[in-house]
Amino acid sequence: MSEKIDFSHVRFLIVDNNRLMGKLVKDILAMLGAVQISLARDYDSALGSLRSGHIDVCVTEWNLKPRSGLELLDFIRNDATSADRLLPVIMLTANSEMEYVVESRDAGVTEFLAKPFTADGLYRRLVSVIARPRDFVSVRGYFGPDRRRQQIPFDGADRRTKD
Repeated sequence: MSEKIDFSHVRFLIVDNNRLMGKLVKDILAMLGAVQISLARDYDSALGSLRSGHIDVCVTEWNLKPRSGLELLDFIRNDATSADRLLPVIMLTANSEMEYVVESRDAGVTEFLAKPFTADGLYRRLVSVIARPRDFVSVRGYFGPDRRRQQIPFDGADRRTKD
């Protein structure tokens, strides 16, 4: 990647109930130059940080207690009290089966990274959400980043109808 990002000005929230994993992600972010890093060990603690509105990127685990990272994502994207519905969210989880990837995407996750992961893999996701943010889409049943990664010419019949 040729992009250089000054991570010292980016405010991160890491949400992971595994103390060692949270520290590992924090250490990698610090190695990349981040200095504003908050850790939350559960859904409720994460909500407090998110409601402050002082977060630029959220990195969350799927498996949280008592609620999931997917429910946290739903709060960010769809709750009226969410401070930033456009907040980039990276789902960092060992739940790497296709059903989890698809469910995360359909819930509005910005990027997905499977554990075990590399520092380079995390860096690439960070560059993607910071340097090349995707447009957001709001349609019935979905609010989140445009799920299309590439523009492919379509030569078929238009199935869209006017409301």
